[in-house]
Amino acid sequence: MQEYVIRKAMDGDREQVVDIFNHFVQNGFAAYPERKADYQLFDFLKGICREGIFYVIERGGKLAGFGLLRHHQRSDAFNRSSELTYFILPEHQRMGLGTRLLKVLAADAAGLGVETLLANISSLNEQSLKFHRKQGFKECGRFVRVGSKFGRDFNVIWMQKFISRG
Repeated sequence: MQEYVIRKAMDGDREQVVDIFNHFVQNGFAAYPERKADYQLFDFLKGICREGIFYVIERGGKLAGFGLLRHHQRSDAFNRSSELTYFILPEHQRMGLGTRLLKVLAADAAGLGVETLLANISSLNEQSLKFHRKQGFKECGRFVRVGSKFGRDFNVIWMQKFISRG
């Protein structure tokens, strides 16, 4: 069996990255939209990632997931914080890939002087909430009933992890 490789995203990953995102659009609350994204989403993701920090998880030419780091706010006052986004297909979960990807993203973030990682998660995405707690994230805020998907209201829970202290 081939090993999983975490590598920088490339333009050739466009369709697989967007297909992964759309899996979560259609199947749960990890992605917020209710309608599938078109392949231009890839360009949007490339545009919002911070300093090109955009990775895919690959095995045998197929992508299992992707993740990126982005600015929390586009202001110098917030340069020491970044938001994370990542999605790993269900058949590749519970193999340590999320932890591996998070470590890569956190190391790159620390290299930029980032001290705080942020994640916003649907209150209906218990698996992600558990993952982040296990990784040392703490809840730092909650927007109550701000989202609705598939006819269900949800909160957005903000989680935070300090990766260094200046």
